[in-house]
Amino acid sequence: MSKTIMAIDDSASIRQVVGITLKKAGYEVIEANDGKDAMDKLTGQKVHLIICDVNMPNMDGIAFLKELRQNSNYKFTPIIMLTTEAQEGKKQEGKAAGAKAWIVKPFKPEQMLAAIEKLILP
Repeated sequence: MSKTIMAIDDSASIRQVVGITLKKAGYEVIEANDGKDAMDKLTGQKVHLIICDVNMPNMDGIAFLKELRQNSNYKFTPIIMLTTEAQEGKKQEGKAAGAKAWIVKPFKPEQMLAAIEKLILP
């Protein structure tokens, strides 16, 4: 059975690139356009990993992380932040909120897939 990854980004083009990369690698993909949309779509189904942008309207990536960690279904779901933010302070904030990896855009698909393989839930 294939594993499910949620991709959250307010940029449709980034969601598309991430979606294509993941589908080619054999993953199922759920897309969301911000943290709030993602929370609405996370209804208890198994999600093996989440890729999330930091700067988004409605609910940004850090706020999403904090809220997600309150949900017992997704407390341990690995999260990769995929963002233009390269500041150390933001990275620390992300790690503190529970991000497992930080990938700066523009990203190489193979770099993202390598991080996913290391972190994805069994």
